[in-house]
Amino acid sequence: MLVQTNEIFTKVFFNDSKGFGFVGQEGGKDLFVHHSAIQKEGFISLAEGDRVSFDVVQGTKGPAAENVRKR
Repeated sequence: MLVQTNEIFTKVFFNDSKGFGFVGQEGGKDLFVHHSAIQKEGFISLAEGDRVSFDVVQGTKGPAAENVRKR
């Protein structure tokens, strides 16, 4: 279920070997992001300090980022 759209924040943490990480949500908790939610071809990852936009969805364990795009 889509909760919020078009958020833009700086990436906080991403573990390439495990394929997941977290993006910062201003004034709130960090959001989980799985590599499958990143809209990019080839090797899918984020680097510390990347600015990203994403949709906030309600995941099985809480809010998560989907449709993640680098800006």
